[in-house]
Amino acid sequence: MRLIRALSITILLIVGTVPVAVGQQKATPDVAPNVAIGPQYDTTHVYVAPDDFDHFVASVLATFGGTTTKQVVATVTPTPSSTLSQLILTPVGTISVFGYKTPVPYPFGLERTGYLVTDMDVAVRAARVTGADVLVTPFDDPIGKDAIIQWPGGVSTQIYWHTTPPSYKSLETIPENRVYVSSDRADTFIRSFLSFSKGDIVSDDDRAPGIEIGRPRDTFRRVRISSNFGKLTVFVTDGQLPYPYGRELTGYEVTNLADTLAKAKGAGATILVAPYQADQRQASFVQFPGGYIAEIHSAVKK
Repeated sequence: MRLIRALSITILLIVGTVPVAVGQQKATPDVAPNVAIGPQYDTTHVYVAPDDFDHFVASVLATFGGTTTKQVVATVTPTPSSTLSQLILTPVGTISVFGYKTPVPYPFGLERTGYLVTDMDVAVRAARVTGADVLVTPFDDPIGKDAIIQWPGGVSTQIYWHTTPPSYKSLETIPENRVYVSSDRADTFIRSFLSFSKGDIVSDDDRAPGIEIGRPRDTFRRVRISSNFGKLTVFVTDGQLPYPYGRELTGYEVTNLADTLAKAKGAGATILVAPYQADQRQASFVQFPGGYIAEIHSAVKK
């Protein structure tokens, strides 16, 4: 009887612990609601010297087309600072341009992108729950609130909330946020970002062609993710990258790469990497006036 009783207690303990473990695994998606609005509201953050500001904006517009918001001088950090600020609204992605007249307060300038969210407090809680650090807690800016979060692996993102919701046209093509992480932190970063963004893995190729990272004799792991924040491509590398790989922030999809590169060169940009073909795309790297480096690509038909 004592043996049967002991076995019964053991079984109850084992069975009783299973739902808790499963519940813990499922808790993250439940407590991280979808705070994304749309990829046309997500911006690449570009910092240029004030003297390069107008030249950079004009070059991007000549290359991709589009419009801009009014240029303003504002304080967009929680500590004293002053910057030129302007949005470039192109059909292939939105860029937030900053030209600081003062030193840039830490950690601003390290963030790659800005994501507009439906609710700042909810988004910050979701970021924490899904494994991100909050580097800069929410603060007021001239048109809403901001915070900076950092995903596992060191990828920093600014999140926004606007007092008056903006209304931008849908994009013709969705740009890709290009992030480089180590193999040690890649899976943790991917889990964290997927949980926060409610995104899906489009592809996970552990033998992607090394020409995409400037090492044509090698292969590497490349993960493509899609969410309502837009596209994100994760390059899992050993960090031994030739210039300019890893310096680009965003990849822009265009209809005709040759035509776009011609426009870019005519507008003062420099072609850093000549066009190459991989993963059903033809791609090149371009540096715009002011130093901003971008990948530009067009689809190659099968």
